[in-house]
Amino acid sequence: MKYQLFAFHNDVQAHATGLLVGEYAYDLARLAAYAGVEIPTASLDALLDDWTSTNAQLHALAETVFRAPALHEAYRLDLETLEFAPFLARPGTIYAAGANYRDHVEAMARAFNMKLSLDPRSEGIAPWHFIKPGRGCLVAHKQSVEFPTGVRMLDWEAELAVVIGKRASRVSVEEALEYVAGYTCANDLSARDRLRREQVDASSPFRFDWIGHKCFTGSCPLGPYLTPAQFVKDPENLDIKLSRNGAWVQDSNTRNHMYGVAEQISYLSQTIDLFPGDVLLTGTPAGVGMESHTFLERGDVLKVCIEGLGELVTTIR
Repeated sequence: MKYQLFAFHNDVQAHATGLLVGEYAYDLARLAAYAGVEIPTASLDALLDDWTSTNAQLHALAETVFRAPALHEAYRLDLETLEFAPFLARPGTIYAAGANYRDHVEAMARAFNMKLSLDPRSEGIAPWHFIKPGRGCLVAHKQSVEFPTGVRMLDWEAELAVVIGKRASRVSVEEALEYVAGYTCANDLSARDRLRREQVDASSPFRFDWIGHKCFTGSCPLGPYLTPAQFVKDPENLDIKLSRNGAWVQDSNTRNHMYGVAEQISYLSQTIDLFPGDVLLTGTPAGVGMESHTFLERGDVLKVCIEGLGELVTTIR
């Protein structure tokens, strides 16, 4: 029986934990107390600290609830009226892959007449990542993101997000997926007009500003659910889409990854240990605004949909 986790606000906690089983959502703390299951329900972060153990307990609890939903009706939550909280209360590092979908690279190469590799592995080119800070960037499902002051070219990027579940140090590609707690949806919002500092000489390494481009308050909507890895048969074959105000602008599949999830985890772990609560954004497919020079406006509503993981909704204000 598949289960998913989420964070929400209630009268007692800023980051209470919810459990989704089938069509019903539950308050995990109350549900676990009723069932006599001793797990750290205060936050998703706490569950990730000992994911191997808590995952097994949660799976068993979900099975019990699914078999007898009427017995657990008192602990249900209404997803329609629920106020979702940021996915992680104390997130680790957010690693984000750039130029990692063949269709996106092809589209950008055409739009800007650039020479971009469509087969970097064969050319000995390693995966490429940047970092987004966690607490300042993360926002929850159905939350609004304030339009960054002074920005004119705010863009969207639907991404498959990977949440690490145990410490990964120099792991092989073959074992890398064993370190994944689960998957969720992400939107890597980007201030395109902040990438280059035009007043700095083009030959200077300080011309490019990745903080201004990628790191502003609310620049990483994430959620709504953490789907445990055992329920995702193949992270390299998931439909991924994004709509802007109801119109689909991105529509692809993760099989267009140039470097897969396992390759990225392995690559990063050769340089730095990955920890529970770290997040990996795995790249975005074709259809971002930069390709057509079309950008977000205040009032726009974005929806990221990834097969089997859910729908992440964000409003720009």
